[in-house]
Amino acid sequence: MPGQEKKPLSYAQAGVDIEKGDRFVEMIKSIKSSAVPADLGSFSGGIPLDLHRWKQPVLLSTTDGVGTKILVAAKLNDFSSIGIDLVAMCVNDLIVCGATPLVFLDYIACGTLDLTVMNTVMGGIVDGCEQAGCRLAGGETAEMPDMYKKNDFDLAGFAVGVADQNKLLPRKDKIGAGDTIIGLPSTGVHSNGFSLARKLVPENDPTLWKTLLTPTKIYVKEVGLLLKTGHITAAAHITGGGIIGNLKRVIPPQLEPILNHKWPVPDIFSRLQNFGSITEEEMFKVFNMGIGIALVVKKAHVNELLETAQANNIPALVIGELA
Repeated sequence: MPGQEKKPLSYAQAGVDIEKGDRFVEMIKSIKSSAVPADLGSFSGGIPLDLHRWKQPVLLSTTDGVGTKILVAAKLNDFSSIGIDLVAMCVNDLIVCGATPLVFLDYIACGTLDLTVMNTVMGGIVDGCEQAGCRLAGGETAEMPDMYKKNDFDLAGFAVGVADQNKLLPRKDKIGAGDTIIGLPSTGVHSNGFSLARKLVPENDPTLWKTLLTPTKIYVKEVGLLLKTGHITAAAHITGGGIIGNLKRVIPPQLEPILNHKWPVPDIFSRLQNFGSITEEEMFKVFNMGIGIALVVKKAHVNELLETAQANNIPALVIGELA
């Protein structure tokens, strides 16, 4: 009919480029890394399980994203670190449960597949998998022009790990008042609180915007070493909700974390607080405030744990106790 909109004749005309997606998969497969299997691109992926390593193996899984930190990356046109963030948010959740991360998968949804941007993002994901000692088992890239604007995209990550049933954390029956809280420092804001942080940073402060992109630290190796002492009864990955909120997820409900506030807080937090006149309470509710992982240990075992940390060049310090 005259004036009627002509319907697209191909998937590409509808906004989805299958050939470009295939090139993206081939690019990933070409990355030389122990984290990238040769058969990547099949309908599913995995790794051999050495069941002799675990007496009572339990599979744990987790999923997460990087939130509006993507908008900071887009603002600076620097996508080199958000892939690391994506892996970190998942594998850190596994290690605090006592699980060794084995495989990671990613999901990328976008309006138009920009190979330059996505190749950079994928480089970060592979880097994160190498740091965590796990394998990139597969993923999905969905080009959806009717749902996302041309340059918009979002990320989701998924990780699976294994733990021994009798070594799973937390061990709430072993936790009591007077237990010590040990903190492992963060590298900055990590990947939480960006909906607030983005509104606080002045547009004319490129250095601070760049600081926001500092990648989330991956704690798999450090916490894995400390777990071998057998003295950790609970561990929390400090994400949205802050130190108190995340610790409460892993301790008995009648206990309360009491922080000593004697650790060095990265300068970026005070700057964010000052820019927005944010209360101390709100800062500690939204951000990690310099602590990426919190561990619960009996007082009698604190010195041994700290000595183990020092011997392995792991920065660790007492940040409070349970009451």
